[in-house]
Amino acid sequence: MSFAVFADGSANLPKKMLDGISLLPCEYTVDGQPQTYLGDIDNFDAHAFYEGLRSGKLVQTSLLNTHLFLSHFTPILKQGLDIIYISMSSGISGTYQAAVSAARELMEEFGQRFVHIVDSHGCGFGNGLLATMAAALSRKGTDVREAAAALDAEVPHICQYFTVDDLNYLKKTGRVSGVTARIGTVLNIKPILFGDSTGHIVSCNKVRGRKRSIDALVQKYREKHIEAPAPQVCISHGDCRSDAEELAGLVKEVTPDAAITICEHEPFSGAHVGPGMLGLFFRGHER
Repeated sequence: MSFAVFADGSANLPKKMLDGISLLPCEYTVDGQPQTYLGDIDNFDAHAFYEGLRSGKLVQTSLLNTHLFLSHFTPILKQGLDIIYISMSSGISGTYQAAVSAARELMEEFGQRFVHIVDSHGCGFGNGLLATMAAALSRKGTDVREAAAALDAEVPHICQYFTVDDLNYLKKTGRVSGVTARIGTVLNIKPILFGDSTGHIVSCNKVRGRKRSIDALVQKYREKHIEAPAPQVCISHGDCRSDAEELAGLVKEVTPDAAITICEHEPFSGAHVGPGMLGLFFRGHER
């Protein structure tokens, strides 16, 4: 490895995709009780977590603070390694700015070392896929500054489209108004959302019914994906495995050789999109 790669629990990566990636913990509370998510999505009890949300439990998340980055990055720099950290979007969390502050402080202390923070403009597999790319570059021996520039250039090509089953979770985080949430619930309106070029979550379509929302995700894949041998496609879900498998089957109809990973959506951002969230992540021409 030519440099160290960091991400955090929000990257949603299963163990099979973590080679060369160190994960930082994410902190949240459930009804006021502190929880630490270390990124072990393979052993995350998604059903229990999303059932808790369905039953009215209150989940609140906290940004990763500067002290956390300092404590994890300093030992790596002392070993003589440079660092690239793939951050969740600056448009949805203060984590990116905290990481930038830590990087600035550390590069002043370790004058010969380089610490780069990539603003993924995404979350879940939206930053997880970039982390896997960073690890691959490190394994190849790519210079850290060259890798940093390549990853920044790759950000606009990581497409992330998702839908939700209950608009009230988006209402709680200010993504939709209370009136929109009520009307949408009554009319069974399902938004198609994505991370835009500034890293904010915005709606790009609205359809009626779950089946049409899944079809709309596939349509985005059909329009945006880059033709490549065995393209990597990731699907995450908020305790709705059958919908995720249906989505995977439809993606396979578009690109039969796609390498598809399906897993539960991690709790850190899952609290904001709720049970029934269904997300599709892939490399595309543009977002």
